[in-house]
This record gives sequence, structure tokens and C-alpha cells, in this order.
Amino acid sequence: MRIIFKSLLLMGLFFNFNQGCSGQDKTDQTDRKPAAAGRFYPGNAKELTSSLADLFAGAKSRTVNNVLGIVCPHAGYVFSGQVAASGYNQVDPNAQFDNIFVIASSHQVSFNGASIYNQGDYVTPLGKVKVNVELAGKLISENPVFTFNPEADRTEHSLEVQIPFLQYHLKKDFLLVPIVIGAQSQQTCKKIAIALKPYFNERNLFVFSTDFSHYPPYDDAYAADRATCEAIVAGSPEGLMKMLDEYKDKPISNLATNLCGWTSVLTMLYLTSGDPAMKITPVQYMNSGDSRYGDKQQVVGYWSLAVTKPNPANVSQTGSKTSEGVVKPSGFDFSRDEKITLLRIARNTILVYIRDRRIPDDDAKTYGENLKIKAGAFVTLKENGELRGCIGRFSSDMPLYQLIRQMAVASSTEDTRFEPVRAKEIDGIDIEISVLSPLKKIQSTDEIILGKHGIYIKKGFYSGTFLPQVATETGWSKEEFLGHCARDKAGIGWDGWKDAELFTYEACVFSEKELNVRKD
Repeated sequence: MRIIFKSLLLMGLFFNFNQGCSGQDKTDQTDRKPAAAGRFYPGNAKELTSSLADLFAGAKSRTVNNVLGIVCPHAGYVFSGQVAASGYNQVDPNAQFDNIFVIASSHQVSFNGASIYNQGDYVTPLGKVKVNVELAGKLISENPVFTFNPEADRTEHSLEVQIPFLQYHLKKDFLLVPIVIGAQSQQTCKKIAIALKPYFNERNLFVFSTDFSHYPPYDDAYAADRATCEAIVAGSPEGLMKMLDEYKDKPISNLATNLCGWTSVLTMLYLTSGDPAMKITPVQYMNSGDSRYGDKQQVVGYWSLAVTKPNPANVSQTGSKTSEGVVKPSGFDFSRDEKITLLRIARNTILVYIRDRRIPDDDAKTYGENLKIKAGAFVTLKENGELRGCIGRFSSDMPLYQLIRQMAVASSTEDTRFEPVRAKEIDGIDIEISVLSPLKKIQSTDEIILGKHGIYIKKGFYSGTFLPQVATETGWSKEEFLGHCARDKAGIGWDGWKDAELFTYEACVFSEKELNVRKD
């Protein structure tokens, strides 16, 4: 039974429909015909539309804005479809993109570099998606890392399964740039990222296709997939590769890989690293053991993640008003009532989300301008004085009260250092909010004032931060503050800060404990 199940996971299974195309017509190379229809997803339009409707109905709602890219699984829809739908849900369905780049790792053939399909359009049971043949040809002609390899697309499922999600979710037409990576090389991924960097902006959407762990038992998969997700969210290409190498030596039963599409994800990290405003947010995790078609002895893991970056057109670094809200300079403060309101927004969001898996609505008309400023913020959870979760952003183009809601969800359910908060824990958790000023690059550590400044350290693809209150809570000296951040958060060694880029920021910090806020 396990052998059969393992084969189904590899092949996608399952839909035994006779309608539609189940393989590519080799006599017609103009358009790329569906090869995975009828196996990974339903093979006719009516049943595929019904399947997608069910998947999106059960998916997580949108929790982030300004999405540049998403990471989505590529297994059969009955296994990973809900996780994928949750990823696509983070994309504004009414957005108009110049291009959508779908980047997948080859499961069928090995070849140098990456192949871009430039022979025609992509076809699924939902119809034809136009390929930007002109841009594909331009990328191939200008970058030796790209080519067209007809075998790369012929039967590859990892790219194809993403297309119906795009067709169903997006309301406006788009042009497709389909890329299959054939090389198992870090240098190839870096070259691909360099070539695609000019297009990695708000005008285009990038989809990175990958599944996570393959075939360990359920609990082992859960732990391995959280570790892999944590490495991805940290944003360091080298850190991800180091983590994957370390797992090769762990005695985990039947673990074949932590990340089958590691070249796609590594390409993403080369695109995002080096930009402190870029954020990778986990969206949803499941594995095949959660499906009624799977068992828990040998599973495949699935994460969806979102890559976001605030829109610079809406974020001021000087404290002036924008057309969509107010941005405050460093030194801003809030009244006691405003602080209590933000803390209650955070707590109510956590309560409702853990209970109902939704983010509650509220009446924004009752909020003053201070709660609608555009600023970065962190939400920190503590249990018996110990850290229980902490996630935030350095900047944001959404109103502060909305950001607090999203960071409350993230800190309670998506901080990969901890298990998700359970309902019975909520009453025992204290919430702390830090509202941040913009990052300021400094030339000397003399500019750092302990207790006033948070620090952000960046060296190559490595980075880490400590909020201002960390120095006060620990009693560290300035050198200890820098050393711990460099070693423990950025992963560049105790003295790594000495030749790294240093940034400071200030924070308005307040907590339920400090304000004696009742937890009801």
C-alpha cells in the first residue's frame, strides 16, 4: 500500500477522467498542451473549475499586501491544492500584471541552465494562456543561462499545475513567462536571479513552485518542514543551503529531500536578499497526511509563502503625508487610549483567528489618524516572561491598525521558532507592540544609543535585527548587543558586525502588562 501511495504522490494521482488532454501532442509544438491534466488535476473545464472553487473556498484569506511573489506546492490538487490556493489568495485578484513568471525545477530531465518556453502558448482545460514569446526570446538571447529545451516542458508537471490557479483567481488577462530550471547548481540560480532582477517589481508577479519534505513520517515531516520554512523566511541563500546540507545527515526515516524545488526557492532568495524591506511570510502548511487520500507513515510536505515589499510610492521616509495616509517621523508617540486600542486589536485578532481561522473586521471610522499612520511594527508575544513569538515589518504601506492585525496572526501562528499558539494558551500570553521609525544607515557604532535604538545588521545575504528593548531587558553592553545580533540573528559570527552594514531605528514600545490591560 505504501509503495502505491508513494507512486501516487510522485505522479500526482488520481483523477481518472477521460475528458481533456492527458499528454502533449508531439505533432504540434506551437502550443504547449497539458501533460498533467487528468492526473494531477481534473482533465475537463467543468470539473476543474468546480475543484478550484472548492479549494479557494477552504483556503486562507488574504493577509498581506504588495505581493511580488509566492511560493506554492505542485503536487496533485487533492493533496496540496488548498495550500496552493491559500498562496494565490494573497495576490490581489484584480491586479493587472505585465507578466507572470512561473519558475519551476525540472523533475523529468537534467540540463544546463534553465529553459524558457518560447514556441507558443500554454494550454490547460480552462483555455489558452498567452506566453510572452517576445520577452522569452529576449531573455534567451541576452543571457547564456537561458535556452529553450523542448524536453523541459513536455511532461513537466511542476510548472503546469500552477497555471489553472492563475486562470481561476486572476480577473485580468496576463502574459506568461514559463521557466524550468534543469541544473542542480547554486551558481545557475544566482545567474537566473541576476537576469530576472530587472523584472522583480510590482508590475510583475513571480510564482516559485516547490514541495517540501518527501516521504518521512508525519511528525518528522512537520519538524523538517518548519525548519526549511524558517530557513527560507530568514532570507539567506547560504543559510538555506547550509540547512539542507545539515538535514542530509539527520537519521530521519525515508526522508528523500527537504525541498524538491530547491533551485526555484534559491533563485527567489537571490532575488530578495539584500533588500531589508523585502519580507517572506509563511501563509499555510499542510502535508499529504492531512488529506483523506494520504496516510501518516510516508508523507509529502507543502508550504505556501508570500514575498512582499511596501510600495515606495505610498511610503514616505520624511514624515510627510501621502495620498493614502500619514507617515510619522521618529519620535512619534501614542496616547494611552490609542495604545490600548492597538493591543486590543492584536488580542481580538489572535482570539478570532485561532478559533475561526479568519481575521476579524473592525470599524476603521472610529480610529484617529495615529492608528492609520504608515510605519513598521512588530508584535511580540510572551508567556511567563519568555518569548512565545515575534514577527514584524520594518515598513508598511497599509494603515497601522491593519498591520497590527496581520502581525498578530503571524506572531501567534507563523513564527517558525515556535509551535502555533493554542486556544488554551491565549489567556496566559502578554502582548507587546513596537511601532518603528524608518531604518537609518549609520557609519559608526557611536551613533547607537542602547535602549533607544534597535539595530539591523546586514552582510551579503545575511541579516538580523534586535528591537530597542532587547538591550534594556538583557542589560547587554553595546558590544554584546551587536555581537549577539551578528552571531545569533544574522549568523555571521560574533565579530561579523564589524564589516557589515549597520542600520538603526527607534520604536514606540508598549504592552498589556505595562498598561495593565485586562485580557478580555
